[in-house]
Amino acid sequence: MKTPAILRTIVLAAASALAACTGTGTGAKPGAKPERLQTLAVRPERPISTTASRRMYVRTTAYHHSEPGGRATAVGGYLKPTHSAAADWSWLPAGTRFRILATGDEYIVEDYGSALVGRYTIDIYKATRPEMNAWGVRYVEIEILQLGSYPTSLAVLIPRQKYPHVRAMVAGLQKKVRR
Repeated sequence: MKTPAILRTIVLAAASALAACTGTGTGAKPGAKPERLQTLAVRPERPISTTASRRMYVRTTAYHHSEPGGRATAVGGYLKPTHSAAADWSWLPAGTRFRILATGDEYIVEDYGSALVGRYTIDIYKATRPEMNAWGVRYVEIEILQLGSYPTSLAVLIPRQKYPHVRAMVAGLQKKVRR
């Protein structure tokens, strides 16, 4: 269903527009120490990393279990705050562990989504809708702690190919696995 993705895009755009109109966005006094998340860019400062490497500059968004898919991950577990993330598995395979350098938070790619395929975006799980909305879209530098497995990702996705976004990931994974 495309409505939730469109609705999420509209909500994120509205949240970004509101944040741009409110100055610091924190209600803090001028000169006060900025919050940790204020150091994260909301616009790309340089080109996005399109290949997996030790350090990457990436676009991130956030998602919540009230969206389609619920609390279950694509690898069979349950979503966990400051832990679960989703990405295009042909870019960052399932099991990839990474740290957002600006926050120190570590995540594992356990999920994927149709809106992520071919977009070089990481979707991080947030426990509440307000946290999801507050994150919005952010461009951050990450450090890959452990790259996941392309063959394992392919094995998980092959039986799910009735969906076009899964077929696209399978095609990308097959190219990487054949090398």
